[in-house]
Amino acid sequence: MATEDPDTIRREFGEAVNMTAGELETWLDSDESRAVGQKDGDGESTGHASGRRIVALLRTKKADLTDDDLAHMRKVHGYVQRHLAQEPAREEIEASRWRYSLMNWGHDPLKKG
Repeated sequence: MATEDPDTIRREFGEAVNMTAGELETWLDSDESRAVGQKDGDGESTGHASGRRIVALLRTKKADLTDDDLAHMRKVHGYVQRHLAQEPAREEIEASRWRYSLMNWGHDPLKKG
């Protein structure tokens, strides 16, 4: 497992993922969600696949998280932090590929709170 404390990983994941499992599921069903991100061999983007996994993680009890789950949670936190640092001009955000990619990873930069 990661050298980080599982509680820290879960906290950082919770800070990075600001969409609920239901919100993320609805988003992942959209054409906009499927249109962004780097595609792998089966046509699904890395972020879209991660989003499906995030939905499952959000519904997993703390005690049931595996080392692999915690590693993915760290990956999500890292991706969101790196991607937020690349924020485009404010007026371009709402319908931007940047926002849509972040949303595939469970973070809507326009969501308050």
